[in-house]
Amino acid sequence: MSFALRRGLGLASSAASSRAFSTTPARQVARITIVGHLGDTPEVQATSTGHEILKYVVASSSGPRDNRQTSWFRVSSFIPDGPQRELLRSLPKGTLVFVEGDATMNTYQDAEGKTKSALNITQRSIEVLKRPAQADPSA
Repeated sequence: MSFALRRGLGLASSAASSRAFSTTPARQVARITIVGHLGDTPEVQATSTGHEILKYVVASSSGPRDNRQTSWFRVSSFIPDGPQRELLRSLPKGTLVFVEGDATMNTYQDAEGKTKSALNITQRSIEVLKRPAQADPSA
């Protein structure tokens, strides 16, 4: 049985499925894809090291109309100054976006000493799918 056929049947050996094609070590990265609406206009925030990052929130809803659940995702972007960054900063609340990012879970203690967890998403790419309809300027 050929490797391609074994692989198609899910029978590939662990040696055959190793990272033989790459000389770099494997990195454990969790990826996330979000399709949703911007919760507000993206804003620039300074880090403790003096660098600036762009932060925004994406709301994604799922489920039937009578019982829709909305999840809110906080996203950070390290886009340098330039046209891409200005485009992202100009997107209004409600813009439908497709975001791909790296996801990490951080655990910390709050002011009361309780252990909390937070999902951190670092943007890899963003695509604008639809801008919200403009309000009538004469209204």
